[in-house]
Amino acid sequence: MGKYLKFFLVGIFFGIVLVKSEAVSWYRIFEMFKFQSFHMYGIIGSAVITGIILLLVSKQMKLKTTEGTYLRVPLKDKGLVRYIIGGSIFGLGWALCGACPGPMYILVGTGVFTMLIVIIAAVFGTYVYGAIQSKLPH
Repeated sequence: MGKYLKFFLVGIFFGIVLVKSEAVSWYRIFEMFKFQSFHMYGIIGSAVITGIILLLVSKQMKLKTTEGTYLRVPLKDKGLVRYIIGGSIFGLGWALCGACPGPMYILVGTGVFTMLIVIIAAVFGTYVYGAIQSKLPH
């Protein structure tokens, strides 16, 4: 348990940051999907830029992961259609329930217990995908 404590604490810190920045607010997400506010695009854009910078710095400094391997981004195949379909399904789910996977748990922690229904549906969807994965085009 002790070796996972740091991940637990980082998760709690991440949850607090998302709540304080209003990134888990259904109203902010609704504004984003209606193109009425820059707030969420600013958060997502700054996260992407920060991620790019940190990847470049970690590559330059030859930083290692917690498992002791060098940090690297795996190469993706050129199957653009599957990413468009998967991203559309993800975006539709995000728009319908008002949360993507990480904030679903954070919202339960803030007292939005109806999000448990969404978590159960997400876990069930993951199970169904695992069951039919071999039959899908990859």
